[in-house]
Amino acid sequence: MSTEFHQPAPGSAAVVGSDAGHGPTDPVSRNWIALFGLVWFGYWTANLVPLQLLLPQQLELIDPASKVQSFAVVNAVSGLVAVVALPVCGALCDRSRSRFGRRRIWLVGGALFFAAGLVVTGEETTVTGVTAAWSASMLGLSAATAGLTAMIADQVPVDQRGLVSSAIYGPQALGVMVGIAIVSAFALPPSDGYIVIAALLLACALPFLMCFRDPAYSPEPPLSLGALVRSMGSSLRNREFAWAFGGRLLVNLANSLGTCYTLYFLSDALKVPDPAGSLLACTALYLLAGILATSVAGVLSDRLGRRRIFVALAALLQAVSGFLLAGFPNLTVTLVASALMGGGFGAYMAVDQALITQVLPDAESRAQDLGIMNIGTLVPPALAPLIASFIITSNRGYPLLFSCVGAIAAVGVVLVYRVRSVR
Repeated sequence: MSTEFHQPAPGSAAVVGSDAGHGPTDPVSRNWIALFGLVWFGYWTANLVPLQLLLPQQLELIDPASKVQSFAVVNAVSGLVAVVALPVCGALCDRSRSRFGRRRIWLVGGALFFAAGLVVTGEETTVTGVTAAWSASMLGLSAATAGLTAMIADQVPVDQRGLVSSAIYGPQALGVMVGIAIVSAFALPPSDGYIVIAALLLACALPFLMCFRDPAYSPEPPLSLGALVRSMGSSLRNREFAWAFGGRLLVNLANSLGTCYTLYFLSDALKVPDPAGSLLACTALYLLAGILATSVAGVLSDRLGRRRIFVALAALLQAVSGFLLAGFPNLTVTLVASALMGGGFGAYMAVDQALITQVLPDAESRAQDLGIMNIGTLVPPALAPLIASFIITSNRGYPLLFSCVGAIAAVGVVLVYRVRSVR
């Protein structure tokens, strides 16, 4: 993934959006982008390796007969915690004032709390304990995300946001790949796996925190529950913001439904001899396609000054992957679908993040509004196992699940084109 910043070619189309008039104008440095991407690498590893591997393994050890239902409950509860925590942490982040920086303080505190939650989760031996610990981890994740995503709107000019967004979502599949590879290569039990990824999270955040600071901001009024609810309602009544939020929610839900039970799909439905090895192969293809699509889509989107066509085509790729798995459930198609899903999701999130920063209703509540948007990113992976568990246990099973993936992603394409203020 390229970390170079290239000025848009002369005559390239201007990017139109609500943030363009009051956003930053000075480009961030190549070093800023690289270290920002490193933070997200650690974040994605800590967030997604438990969802893809550690939690399923841990719950299977606790109660093999009820592993699907237990996984659904754990993620449903943690998802509800995230729904509340994301906008609240964002609103508090907007009002934070410290010598350490209003965004950095949330990244530091959130990363430390998230890492501690991971270690505690690994020590739990009951479904209730895992549910409580993983849900507490979501508080740290929400706090760290509030600071991270707001930094884009605070510091990155509009015509550089596709590239910077690539630095966010390019490391996603790589983080999952590296985390699964480490756990598998050393045959780590879940408890040790949680410790390793917690340490990796902190190690990846440290360089960025040491090198960069936030710009200064004037004081804001104290946060009240009523003001928060009114502000969130005002943001969601903004049509452009609402359509963008709906598209992100659906596309992330489609991706999460398509990937949340991959390990069980390989072992229980396809009955492959080495489910963990096959999961690693699927993740590798997802990774390679995702990195390529993310880097290309983000840079092209900046140069052409267009967002919607890239977002729509990327969502369509995910729809195709879902329909392929529904019609042809075998290992070969699963590998192909993983590449399509990874490429589509990587390109989608890279450009969609740039699009979203251009439809924020109020420059003074960026972290809060991005916290609402982050619900569309972080809650679907948490709620998807609950939804998928009902589908998997029905008469149609996995074919119905993957058909839903295709249909939901297709609706997401339609919602993207309802956003009119961004090309």
